[in-house]
Amino acid sequence: MNKLTPEQIEERKKLIFDAMGKRGQKQILKKGYENWDPFQEPKDPIDIRKDKTKRTSQMLIREFLSRIDHDEYSNSFAQGAFEMCLGIINDDEKIKGMFEFACFYAELLKKEGYDSL
Repeated sequence: MNKLTPEQIEERKKLIFDAMGKRGQKQILKKGYENWDPFQEPKDPIDIRKDKTKRTSQMLIREFLSRIDHDEYSNSFAQGAFEMCLGIINDDEKIKGMFEFACFYAELLKKEGYDSL
């Protein structure tokens, strides 16, 4: 595209626009025809999110659950752990609050001589 003159680029842009359906044209006009670039490179797919340790949510949950005997936990337990895992990776405020409270409570139980939940 960089070998074309600005006039040629504009002509091709208009041809592409005119060949589109009314619905597509409406979307472009809504955002601004002058801002529309039909020649831009496609965006990369969303990166697979990882935590600070460079693990994906699947890696983390698998590692966590592998420490526990499968007969020792329910589907609900695993689902809750996975929701926490996703929330931590996505930096969800609600999950961060739940995590901080769980850490606080674990320390409190330890300090007062209780084993755990």
